[in-house]
Amino acid sequence: MTTRHEHWNAIFSTKADSELGWYEEDVSQTLKFLDQIRLAESATVFLPGAGTSMLVDELLARGYELVLNDISDEALNKLRNRIGTSNRLTWLHHDISKPLPEGTPIADVWIDRAVLHFLLEEADIREYFANLQSGIKPGGYALLAEFSTMGARKCAGLELHRYSIEEMTKRMGSEFKLVQHEDFTYISPAGDPRPYIYALYQKRR
Repeated sequence: MTTRHEHWNAIFSTKADSELGWYEEDVSQTLKFLDQIRLAESATVFLPGAGTSMLVDELLARGYELVLNDISDEALNKLRNRIGTSNRLTWLHHDISKPLPEGTPIADVWIDRAVLHFLLEEADIREYFANLQSGIKPGGYALLAEFSTMGARKCAGLELHRYSIEEMTKRMGSEFKLVQHEDFTYISPAGDPRPYIYALYQKRR
């Protein structure tokens, strides 16, 4: 059986970024939510599935400290080759459904676009949210962008766990309050509509 790591390495090693079903050249939908948050220029942003996202370039241009995690070392290598190295970058090759390594920087903002919905086992989903809940500073934020209940059932050859705002908010727990949410239809590079739900939460102080 192919492991998650092998599955994602095969995808990132055989496809150009523009061929990926979730590829976004324009990341303004995510930035729209981020612009509602007053962040210090030195804020730390955690990306649980950085992949080869163009969002990384935008966040770097804003001066943030970034923790770039991915289960695929192929993706991280491609990203590193594109953006180079910097003392503002922490590279993490880790399965986000497992406890985060000791010493992982605590984030001011956690931004997940299209990672959580690939986790199907309840134990994996619970561990993801445990990482999120412990990985954000009091007063910090989490932005989740996942396939909505109206979205496709599969992506990248894998089954998905699609989310309603009610389930997402329940799983976030009482420590987080919902700031804003929005349905958004993303158009894939192949021209297919992909209904997402975007939700911004703040961790109580």
